[in-house]
Amino acid sequence: MNIPEYLAAATMRLKAASVDQPERQASSLLKFVLDRPASFLIAHPEYELSDDEDAAFAVAVERRSTREPFQYIVGRQEFYGLDFVVEPEVLIPRPETEILVEAAIDELSRVDAPRFCEIGVGSGCVSISILANLPTASAVGADISRPAIAVAERNAVRHKVDDRIELIESNLFANVEGKFDLIVSNPPYIPAEDIDALQIEVRDYEPHTALSGGLGGLDIVRRLINESPTHLVAGGSLMMEIGIGQSEDVAAMFDPLIWHSHCFLRDLQNIPRTVLAKLRG
Repeated sequence: MNIPEYLAAATMRLKAASVDQPERQASSLLKFVLDRPASFLIAHPEYELSDDEDAAFAVAVERRSTREPFQYIVGRQEFYGLDFVVEPEVLIPRPETEILVEAAIDELSRVDAPRFCEIGVGSGCVSISILANLPTASAVGADISRPAIAVAERNAVRHKVDDRIELIESNLFANVEGKFDLIVSNPPYIPAEDIDALQIEVRDYEPHTALSGGLGGLDIVRRLINESPTHLVAGGSLMMEIGIGQSEDVAAMFDPLIWHSHCFLRDLQNIPRTVLAKLRG
């Protein structure tokens, strides 16, 4: 078969599996297997796949038809202009989390040689993006998952910031030492009771430890707010991503005797997505 025939067959298979945008997904999978740009698929419709390419494309299409996320199949995801390794042990980086990174960079740029800590480092996309944009910054990245830390280590080396980040296995702050100018986190915040209703790609493939925030979704958020003050310098900041409809409950968790102020940053859908709080000096 030639390229149009492969794409037609793959599109039909993905459509039958209720995969969103099946034509686009088929094209993206073929580009990945052939390691060619989109222009090649258009300019060379007569191209016939080799036996190895044929087999690899069949496997990729079958995996996607089971609703395995595209990012896990290709093993990568772009985030904040950088290319990150992603594996099933880590949450797939999402565009809305770039708001967290942008705000953290803005906050830390006002500090000489800033030091920050990320709780729940996952793939490392947040910490590494910050470090890539702030050459004088250093970080500690903590995660309860050792396999996730291994992915973050690969990404830190990939983006040449491994000499400025210490990656440790830790249940929140259990193994974290010292004080920081900023604590940043994209914690699990999906209510446990909502997990079953998630998109199949998320529910069946992404790590639940990075998704579920317990009943109501705010167990980890609450712990971060309560435990962060002892790990922040005077006037330091806590910054977290939160879920839809959680801003009022999160706002109520900040004790005004401990926290000087807090505010919410909205995403492109005008949803309060990131909370920034300042510790009293």
